[in-house]
Amino acid sequence: MSTPEHVGEPVADDGLLTPARSSPAPAPSRQAAGEGTGLGRLAATVERLRNEIRAAQAAADGRALIELAKGVLIERLQCGPAVAAQQLAALADESGVSQLELAADIVNQAAHDHVTDVANHFVQRTNGEASAAEDSASIGVRLRTAESGALAAGDTQAVAESLLEHALTPLGANAVAVWTAGSDASLTLAGHAGFPTDEAGRWRYVPPGVSTLARQALAERQAVRVASWSAAGLPSIGWTQNPSGGRVALPAGTGGRVHGILEICWPGPLEPQSPQIVRQIEALAELCAHTLEGRPGAAVSPRGQSWTTRPDLSELVELAEGLYDPALVLVPFLEPEGRLADFRIHHANSHFVDPAGRSRSAVNGALLLEAYPMAVGGSELFEKIERVYATGEPFRAQRMTLTALVDQVPLASVADISVSRHGSSVLLIWRVEDETARLANLLQHAQRLGRIGGFEENVATGEITWNDQLFDLYGRAPNTSPVPLEELTAHAHPDDAVTIGRFLRAVLHHRRPASAAFRLQRPDGVTRHIRVIAEPVLDADHRMLAVRGAYQDISAQHWTEVALAATRDQLAHTEQQAAERNRMTLQLQHAIMPPAQAPLDSPGLQIAVRYRPAESESMVGGDWYDAVVLPSKKIMLCVGDVAGHGIEAATSMVVLRNAMRGLAVTGAGPGQLLSWLNTVAHYLTEHVTATAVCGLYDPEQHTLRWARAGHLPPVLIRGQKATTLRTVSGILLGALSETTYEEEELQMEPGDTLLMYTDGLVERRDQSVQDSLAQLLTNARIPTTTLEQRLDGLLTHSKSDTDDDTCLIGIQVL
Repeated sequence: MSTPEHVGEPVADDGLLTPARSSPAPAPSRQAAGEGTGLGRLAATVERLRNEIRAAQAAADGRALIELAKGVLIERLQCGPAVAAQQLAALADESGVSQLELAADIVNQAAHDHVTDVANHFVQRTNGEASAAEDSASIGVRLRTAESGALAAGDTQAVAESLLEHALTPLGANAVAVWTAGSDASLTLAGHAGFPTDEAGRWRYVPPGVSTLARQALAERQAVRVASWSAAGLPSIGWTQNPSGGRVALPAGTGGRVHGILEICWPGPLEPQSPQIVRQIEALAELCAHTLEGRPGAAVSPRGQSWTTRPDLSELVELAEGLYDPALVLVPFLEPEGRLADFRIHHANSHFVDPAGRSRSAVNGALLLEAYPMAVGGSELFEKIERVYATGEPFRAQRMTLTALVDQVPLASVADISVSRHGSSVLLIWRVEDETARLANLLQHAQRLGRIGGFEENVATGEITWNDQLFDLYGRAPNTSPVPLEELTAHAHPDDAVTIGRFLRAVLHHRRPASAAFRLQRPDGVTRHIRVIAEPVLDADHRMLAVRGAYQDISAQHWTEVALAATRDQLAHTEQQAAERNRMTLQLQHAIMPPAQAPLDSPGLQIAVRYRPAESESMVGGDWYDAVVLPSKKIMLCVGDVAGHGIEAATSMVVLRNAMRGLAVTGAGPGQLLSWLNTVAHYLTEHVTATAVCGLYDPEQHTLRWARAGHLPPVLIRGQKATTLRTVSGILLGALSETTYEEEELQMEPGDTLLMYTDGLVERRDQSVQDSLAQLLTNARIPTTTLEQRLDGLLTHSKSDTDDDTCLIGIQVL
C-alpha cells in the first residue's frame, strides 16, 4: 500500500506523519516585504515556524497511532514494548508499507468500530478494483490519525485543528467549526480551524432562536448539506469570506443525545458526495461527539444492552416525589451499537396512576415502549421525549392527547405535558384533566376567593336565579326569594340611592352594561361594601330578554383603602416633621462650621479647612473642626466626631467645640485640653461619646504638640512621601470620668503639610481601616500647586461610601 500524494495532505515518512509539500514556498520579494525594512525576512521566518509546528503536531499524532498499534501487539503477542516495536517494524518491511499505515490497519482490525466499517465499506463498494486496498488504507490512516490527534488534544479547539489537518483537507475542505449545544438550544463555538480569528470571535455564541445552518441541523437532528450560501439562505461562520462555498452540518451525538454540531466548509460549490465520503464525515462527527461528551462510556444493563453512564438520580427522584402531578423519571436505554432504543422507567412517583391498573412496582424498571406502546402513536410522545433527550430543549404542551391500552382497547385522555432533561435522565410530568369538572371547579374557586355571586333575571317571566355565593353575600337563607334589581335601593344605604338609580337606568332603560358600588344593609345588621355589574341580554330585534350579572364583596378592599389613606396622611406628617428636624440640624451645623473658612493670619504657616456635609439630611452628624490663633500666638488645630446623627449629635458637637475654645485660652497643652474636654463630655452632656485630635503649633519653633482621643492619627506629607503619625494612646471622650492623654511633639520643616480629618473621608463598608488609610496616603502623595487644591483633591478622590459628613484641616509650613 502507498499513501496518495496530494498537496497539503499528510503522508507517511519513516513511520511518522509529516505534511507533504509539492515545492518550497516562494520567498517574498524585496518590494513586497518593504525594501531594507527586514519585514520580508520576518514574515518568512514566521511562516517557516508555523510549518514546523504543523509538522511537529502531525508527527505527534502519527506517533500516537503507532503507540496504539504497539499496545495491541503487546496484548496479542504477550510481549514487552521493545519486542512489539521490533515486530511492528519487521511487519511493515515485509508488507512494503509504512509503519503508520500498518498501525492503522492493526488498530482497525482490533477495534471493529465505525472507522473500521467506513474503510471496509469503501473496499466493498470498489468491487475489487486495483486501487481499493490503497484507498482503503489511505482512509483508515487519515481517520485513525485524526482520532489519535483528537484523543491527544487538550481541548476542542485542538480537536478541530486535528480534524482539518488529517481528515478534512484530503477531502477538499478548507475550514471546520465544532459547536456545542446548550440545553436552551443555544450554540457555542467550541473549536474551529480555517477561519480568521476575528470571524470566530464574532460567532463565539449563537443565542436561541437565531436561525443558522448548525441550528437547522440541531433542530432536524440530521445532516444538512448546501451547495453554497445563496442556496442555503442561512447565516453562519465564514459566509462573508466565502459566499460561494459549500457546507455540511451534521449532529455530533452518542446514544441518542446530541452534544453538538460539526460544520465543514469547502472553498467552492459542494457537488453531490459519494457514500464513501458521507460515511467518513459521519465517522468524524461521532469522533467529535465523544470529545464533546466528556464523560465515561456506557454501562451494561442486565439484559446485555447498555445505557449511558449517569450520575446519582436520588435528587431527581426526590424532585418527582415532591410534585403533586404524576411523574416518571426516565433513563436512556441503548442498543449494543450505542443507538437509543428506548427509555427505562427508573421511578414512578407516588401520584402516578397507571391507566391499565398496574402497580407502581410493576411499572418501575419497565421499558417505556413495552409498558406504553401507544406512546409512538398519534401523540408522538416518544418522539418528543427522544428530542428533549437529544437536544436538551424542554417540551411543554397543553391539552395533548395521550392513548393507553386498557384490556387491549385504546383509551384516550387529554393532559398537560412537561418533558425536561436533567443530566442524562428525563423527567416526564403530565396532568390529566376532565374538562367539565375542571371548569366547574375553577368557577367555584374563583367565586369563593373573589367573594362573587352571580345572578340572572328573566324580564318576561320575572324569574330570578341566584347562586349560593350570592345568598351568602346578602345574608339570606337559600330557601328565601332573591331580591329583584328594581328593589335594590330598599336594601342599600339611603345615601347610595342616587348611585343605584343611575345604575338601574343604564341597564334597564338604556340597555347597556353598567356597574355601581354601594353599601348593602343585610338583615343581620351587617353593612357590606358591594360592587354590582350587570348587562342586558337582547334578542335579534333588540328587545330585552334578561339581565345577568354579578355582585362582589369589596369590603376588605374598601377598608384597606381607608387604612392606606390614613397611613399616607400619617406618613406625610412624619416626613414633614423629620424634614424640618433635619433642616434645623443642617442650619445649625452650617452656622457653626461653614464648608470653607477664611484664611487665618499666621505668618509662616498656611491653613485651610474643608467641611463636606452628608448627602442625606437624615445623616447630618456631629463632625466638627476648629482652627484658632490663641493669645500666646500659638495656633490650636482640632478635629472631632460626636457619635450619632441628627439634632442631638449636632447640639453635642456645639457644646464640645465651644468648650475646647474656652479651655484653650488657659495655655494648657493638648493632652490636658483633651482631659478637661473628657470631663465635659462625661458630666456636662447626656451620655455623649466622641473622638478628637488636638494640636498646638508654635510658629517660632515650627513644632507641633498633639494628642488624640480615639481619633485617627494625622497625616504628614514631606516631599513625595505621606505617612501617618505614630498612634499615641488616648481613649475616646466621655467613656471614663477621668483619664489622661499622651502627647507627641513633631518638628516640622518648610514645605511640610499636615492633615487632620474625620472618618467620613476614608471609611468604607467593605474595607478595613488600614486599607482605607492606605488609600488616603496614596491620594495624599499626588502633587498639587496649593494647599487648597490638595484638600479639594482629597475630597474629590475620597472613596468613602458611608454617606457621613467630613471635616478636613490642612496646614503647610512656608
